[in-house]
Amino acid sequence: MRFLKQAAAVFITFSLFFSSHQNSKAEPFIDVSAKSAVIIDGNSGRVLFAKDEHTKRRIASITKIMTAILAIESGKMEETVTVSDRAVRTEGSSIYLTSGQKVKLKDLVYGLMLRSGNDAAVAIAEHVGGSLEGFVYMMNQKAADLGMENTVFHNPHGLDDHKDHYSTAYDMALLTKYAMTNKTYRKIAGTKRYKAETMQGIWKNKNKLLTGLYRYSTGGKTGYTKLAKRTLVSTSSKDGTDLIAVTINAPDDWNDHIAMFNYVYDHYKTYVLAKKGDIPELKDTFYGTKAFIKRDVTYLLNDDEKEDVKIETKLLEPKKKWRKDKRAIPDIVGEMNVKLGGETIAKLPVYYENERNKKPKKSFMETFQSVFKKAAGGPSWSI
Repeated sequence: MRFLKQAAAVFITFSLFFSSHQNSKAEPFIDVSAKSAVIIDGNSGRVLFAKDEHTKRRIASITKIMTAILAIESGKMEETVTVSDRAVRTEGSSIYLTSGQKVKLKDLVYGLMLRSGNDAAVAIAEHVGGSLEGFVYMMNQKAADLGMENTVFHNPHGLDDHKDHYSTAYDMALLTKYAMTNKTYRKIAGTKRYKAETMQGIWKNKNKLLTGLYRYSTGGKTGYTKLAKRTLVSTSSKDGTDLIAVTINAPDDWNDHIAMFNYVYDHYKTYVLAKKGDIPELKDTFYGTKAFIKRDVTYLLNDDEKEDVKIETKLLEPKKKWRKDKRAIPDIVGEMNVKLGGETIAKLPVYYENERNKKPKKSFMETFQSVFKKAAGGPSWSI
């Protein structure tokens, strides 16, 4: 918001206070078998535990997360794919396609994710990318767009057919965070059993966390090759907290993921730091109840961090003509900066309510909770 730098501004800073606070900060201790591991907040992307998360390694079939999301985003999921000889000859895990077979792309993506079909991966790549090589180009372009700085793809399935096909635990977490914003991807990755529409097949998901080992599992992708060893990406959700875990070369990957998930759920909680709508701290200022933010600000915090959150709201200094003509007030009148320990974790514009910008409406439950908190004496604020 460049114009704020050029204008006189009013600063309002307030801190969040909670009932409990611990002085000592405990570093996460999680014992994992993986050579590389990471667990992140699925919403903010915050890294909660990591082990060699930026080391480049072979990744096996978790490659197929990229293949799946590109197929979904192509808009061709209902199209019919004619399976090529090249796809049929692909080594490793398979959904047993035959040359010339006609299959809906959607079925191929389910077979890719649930049964890790390498033949499905090649068939998808040829249909969506025009050729396998064209699709690989798309994969690397998407990786660059997502900031996957230590990733290079050379195939759509993850087989060890090229020495320079690699990624990192952190990069795969970034990719999964992006993929999980797509409703169709979430549905497919979280499907336990699927009956194909255009070919013979009732497929059970290979992800044992999803099918029974972990009650909070919401999906993911397994992988294995002789060189990469066991790789695993998994997601979970509990009490409004969404997590993404990745392990590479992990002999005991199921337990690694359960340990990481349980540690975070035991030590962290998702807090709403600022609610969408008007900003109570501005009630007695020029802006009153007309200034607002359009979305909630949520963040995953542990007990040691809760008092380290500060919110700074920077507002344009009101001009005299604004008092006479409200229409002269800009749509954006400020900026809210949410900080944790001095570092910005969220930054969003402050809007002024007018005909163009309508304040988000609160649900009945949100209004009820707001009134209840005031009556009960909710979190205190200082300005």
